[in-house]
Amino acid sequence: MNTVQNEFLTTAVAQAGPAPQGEAIPWAADVLRQGVVAGRLPPGTRLSEARVSEALRVSRNTLREAFTILVGENLLVRVPNRGVSVARPGADDVREIHRVRLALETSALRWSDPVPQPGLHAAVEDGRAARDRRDVTGMADANQQFHRGVVELAGSPRQDELMSRTLAEMRLVFHSMRQDPSFHAPWIERNARILELFEQGRREEAAVQMHDYLEASRQQLLDVLEGPAPAALRGPGTASRAGR
Repeated sequence: MNTVQNEFLTTAVAQAGPAPQGEAIPWAADVLRQGVVAGRLPPGTRLSEARVSEALRVSRNTLREAFTILVGENLLVRVPNRGVSVARPGADDVREIHRVRLALETSALRWSDPVPQPGLHAAVEDGRAARDRRDVTGMADANQQFHRGVVELAGSPRQDELMSRTLAEMRLVFHSMRQDPSFHAPWIERNARILELFEQGRREEAAVQMHDYLEASRQQLLDVLEGPAPAALRGPGTASRAGR
């Protein structure tokens, strides 16, 4: 565990305070999860059981249970004889993540009441401000804020939890691309258009736009991970799209 990671864990513990009585396992899992989401524990990071348990001030048994939770969320991986490390999502993970997102986000737009959404407007404006200052992390944060807010339209705590886990995985996928503003910037206005359609009561159109958005996102990521697919193997129109 390098100095930056150790500083992150020390700071996280100082901010969160000691583990609540009887809740040390979920507390430790959440500290590590937030490190993944924030990009402070990037893909491939080896997590020394001894050093992490010392930094978090929890027992090694507690930490092992926390690791198990995060392995189940696909954020960590256990490798025999090598210990635990932060996951490196591959092409199959991207495909599965986008299947989940398609189901959650399009259904939320189709079936929710089209009332004003100040939180989604705030996410769009945060994205525009980050784009103007070429803040890649800010654009990624705003985009996740928008898509999390879309799923929250459904009013389902279970779906919200699944989306939070899915977005944490997406952070790992984006980590290697997060310094490229051109990867994030074009999608801010597509978020705005989806929101506009939804608030106008054009829910089906908004859902279709989201479907196209996520299909384009998947293809762009697969192009990076596997190389561009031959045009004949892509769906109609995807060759000219890019997304997240």
